[in-house]
Amino acid sequence: MTDAEKLPSHVGIIMDGNGRWARQKGLERSEGHKQGAEVFRDICTHAADIGIKYVTFYAFSTENWKRPQAEVSSIMDIFRTFLKEAEDRQQENEERGLRFRFIGDIGGIPEDIAVRVNALEERSSDKTKTTVNLAVNYGGRDEIVRAVRRIAEMVKKGEAEPSDIDGAMISGGLFTAGQPDADLIIRPSGEQRLSNFLIWQSAYAEFWYSDVLWPDFTKDDFDKALEAYAARSRRFGGI
Repeated sequence: MTDAEKLPSHVGIIMDGNGRWARQKGLERSEGHKQGAEVFRDICTHAADIGIKYVTFYAFSTENWKRPQAEVSSIMDIFRTFLKEAEDRQQENEERGLRFRFIGDIGGIPEDIAVRVNALEERSSDKTKTTVNLAVNYGGRDEIVRAVRRIAEMVKKGEAEPSDIDGAMISGGLFTAGQPDADLIIRPSGEQRLSNFLIWQSAYAEFWYSDVLWPDFTKDDFDKALEAYAARSRRFGGI
């Protein structure tokens, strides 16, 4: 493991490759998502145990609704299972200092899931060691549009002038308001793109790619990404 001082404060993870993993094994795509959920649990607790302050998992995008209904329903059931397990593991999560937040249009997901989402956020709201963001029904462009609309309403009401608009104001209107920008984006599965994930927050993020499909992703893979991050020189446009 890398020195604690060189750990990123905020890691974003695009959980990709579940369907391909299942197809390679002759299984239904839903089985890939189930295995991916197990990996999420492992990486989530590992990130907390080694001291990552913020970790954001891309769980379900605004575009994923286009997938076959059976697959979408399976993913929603996985969310239900996760939320039930979070209730059962409340003491363990509290001991780890985990705060759970869901970013995205939560109003667009099934009501029973949204109710449990709100309950989990409330139960963990006072925890400070590690914030776990789950991006559900999330899109980076949609997030920015929402922030801009909020600012436009402020200007319309006379609460702000156009000249007041700056990066901090836009950041304050994002789902991740109050959190640091992403330092490191991890994408397994061989793809090398953001796919509408944390567009604003990733302006100066380091990227780490792997050919490993998400259901096969391990703590060792995560640590390799952290080691690669620690070896890089971040200049933020300077020299």
